[in-house]
Amino acid sequence: MDFIDKVAWVYIRDGRLLSTRSHGKDTFYIPGGKREPGESDEACLRREIREELAVTLRPGTLHELGAFEAQAHGKPDGTLIRMVCYMAEYDGELQASAEIAEYVWLAYADRDQCAPVDRIIFDWLHERGELA
Repeated sequence: MDFIDKVAWVYIRDGRLLSTRSHGKDTFYIPGGKREPGESDEACLRREIREELAVTLRPGTLHELGAFEAQAHGKPDGTLIRMVCYMAEYDGELQASAEIAEYVWLAYADRDQCAPVDRIIFDWLHERGELA
C-alpha cells in the first residue's frame, strides 16, 4: 500500500476554512505539503505556507489538531494520504504564489469541492462547531 505523508495548515476565519487550488486543478486543498527528508512538521509547514501563500507562520503559535487519513485524491486505489493538521497565526498578507492559482474561504456546504481527506477534516471541524 502506498502512503503519502503531508502536513496542513488549518486556518478558520468567520466560520470558513482557508483552502487553495493549484493551477490546472478543479479541486480545493487545505494548504500544506510533503516533508523534505529530515524536515520537522513545523519546518515543513512554515516552508510550504511561505511558498504557497507568501505569509510566515508565527513561531510559538503552532499547535497540532490531529492526523487524518483517506484515499489520496487522484491517485490509484489503495494510495492513502495521512495529513497531520496544525493551526497557527501568521504574519503578512495572503497571496497565491508558486503552484497556487487561488485561495478561497470555504464553508461547510462547500466541502464537496475538496479532496477526500479534506472532507473528513471539514466534517471534524463542523462537528466541533468551527465551520459555518
